Amino acid sequence: MSGALREPWGSLRRQREAASFGTWVFLGSEALLFAGLILAFAFNRALHPEAFAAAGHETNLVFGMANTLVLLTSSLAAAVAAEAARARLRTLALRALGLTILLGFLFLAIKGFEWREDVREHLFPGQGFRLEQPEAQIFFALYWITTALHGLHLCGGLGALGWLFWQAWRGTRPLESPAFEAAALYWHLVDVVWVFLFPLLYLGGRV
Repeated sequence: MSGALREPWGSLRRQREAASFGTWVFLGSEALLFAGLILAFAFNRALHPEAFAAAGHETNLVFGMANTLVLLTSSLAAAVAAEAARARLRTLALRALGLTILLGFLFLAIKGFEWREDVREHLFPGQGFRLEQPEAQIFFALYWITTALHGLHLCGGLGALGWLFWQAWRGTRPLESPAFEAAALYWHLVDVVWVFLFPLLYLGGRV
């Protein structure tokens, strides 16, 4: 436990509380970023309901649902990893961390196939855009921005989880370290953001 305790903290409990508080402050700033994009999407959808419905119908629901299932499962695995690390269950923590990382890469792979299909179907805003309604380009501009930004955040989470997995596997980071809980919290943010994006981008033209 002494290896997990860092200056200037006098106890691991206080260190964990500080790490949790700092993580929540950071997550709040990230949530505000996505909230602004979601608000912009909702505002434009209210202005152009028909064009947004037509554009939403063009998104691939199968890919969207598959990625939702993958990310929800990965969030569960991240929670298990954090709790296992806190309980000093090394094998379970490593397996859950590994599963979270694998599912994260699976999410990116599915999203890559989806983006390739979108480009092939001429659903990228600009010259050659397939849909007739000009306002539909606003939908897909926000679609590409939000999904790309979400993907960047997911890559950041994968980097953090991969580094923790490597350190835990080598034994250079004690399992009692608050870093496991902080990384899990960040991964949950990635999950929650997608839970909001999925109905906006994939269900708007279908319900």
